[in-house]
Amino acid sequence: MKIAFSKAAAPAGMALIVPAFEDGAPSAAQAALEAATSGALGKALKAANFTGKKAQALELIGLQGAEETRIIMIGAGKRADFTALDAESVGGAGVAPLLRTQEKSAVVLADGFSTEKVGAGEAAARIAFGARLRSYRFDKYRTRLEKDQKPALEKLTINTPAADAKTKFAALDKIADGVVLTRDLVSEPPNVLYPESFAARCKELEALGLKVTVLGAKEMQKLGMGMLLGVGQGSARESKLVAMEWMGGKKGAAPVAFVGKGVCFDTGGISLKPGPGMEDMKWDMGGAGAVTGAMAALAGRKAKANVVGVIGLVENMPDGAAQRPSDIVTSMSGQTVEILNTDAEGRLVLGDAVWWTQEKYKPKTMIDLATLTGAIIISLAHEYAGLFTQDDKLADQLQAASAASGDPLWRMPLAKAHFDLIKSDVADMKNIGPREGGSSTAAAFIGKFVKDGQSWAHLDIAGMAWNSKDKPICPKGGSGFGVRLLDEYIRANCE
Repeated sequence: MKIAFSKAAAPAGMALIVPAFEDGAPSAAQAALEAATSGALGKALKAANFTGKKAQALELIGLQGAEETRIIMIGAGKRADFTALDAESVGGAGVAPLLRTQEKSAVVLADGFSTEKVGAGEAAARIAFGARLRSYRFDKYRTRLEKDQKPALEKLTINTPAADAKTKFAALDKIADGVVLTRDLVSEPPNVLYPESFAARCKELEALGLKVTVLGAKEMQKLGMGMLLGVGQGSARESKLVAMEWMGGKKGAAPVAFVGKGVCFDTGGISLKPGPGMEDMKWDMGGAGAVTGAMAALAGRKAKANVVGVIGLVENMPDGAAQRPSDIVTSMSGQTVEILNTDAEGRLVLGDAVWWTQEKYKPKTMIDLATLTGAIIISLAHEYAGLFTQDDKLADQLQAASAASGDPLWRMPLAKAHFDLIKSDVADMKNIGPREGGSSTAAAFIGKFVKDGQSWAHLDIAGMAWNSKDKPICPKGGSGFGVRLLDEYIRANCE
């Protein structure tokens, strides 16, 4: 779908999306439409009890006096409470009904739709951003779609007098590219996306200016990555480690590092998962997907910061060569780990990946993302990702980035007690703790591989990488969670 901005009046005969506030006078565009329909619009809104309440939507077809094929009214709530994120939801909610029609073009009447906090240009750009994110589809393997199942919308024009709307959207458009890339990666089936093919997709990002390095099993064996390689040793697919570098900041300055768990498919290994729901484990690489999308977004918008993204890519399979419960493996750090459950594999991948990242790049800050534990879903449902850190300043920065980006975080405890719970009788540590506090002990395990003095946070995104239903700016499926969060963290703290 092509997005454009125009100051000219909307051409007749197109579908219209009209945002409306709950309080105060109608926007200039809404008032003009009311006049053009000789009051028919107002009567229709009253009859349908449309007040402009947030998330309220009303589709009008064949309105008397209107030449437009259909008019979609979208509630924006109260002006005083309106935010840039609300503008995105307006765009997403406005375009969603059109994706089920054969409309080819639509116009958003954004003239006069702004507040003191959210200017006209910002509002228009965010509407466009939300519309683009909501229009995402993953249909590449659907070969028998009927015509009425295929969205026909080819162009969305944002009608606004704001001269800066297009410029503001340009950076958001690159962030959307990153979100779309992550959604694509998370949506791919595991016979298509596996460590080698994932690494190849990362190499394609060199076209954006990223430097991409791929390590194979032999290189990782030399480095002593016994944990990461242990997870993948039961798979016919070779494990990979990928580093993506964007050095857009001060030359020689220490970078920020993002590290992602990339388990391209997780059977649980010898500690086999139950069959029902195992198909969902194609998105157990959601952390690596988020890091890859974030790096694409940063490179796409030419971020003025030094950032590296590192992802550990494996498959966890129950082959005869797979690691077993009670095996002891040696990490790159030299610490030994007793494997009690082979389904607690993501932390093993991350342990070696974060150690290598520190050795290689000496980052000033390191943030890892992983679909790590079911326990975080029990704690936070599918509403928040868990934030674990002992760095209060970093926690505050990430929570601020969460609020600004719309990727929600909730800080969870990480204390000495959680580290004590993973002590082993036969090795330096074990890869699982007791049933209680499972997300915190998983975070503590990764923390065992974080060097003293290193600023670090762990984000458990297990409940956020996939949506089971449509949301205002994200259809059912891969969410792209984390891309906007990481981009906003860099924008607010490193540029």
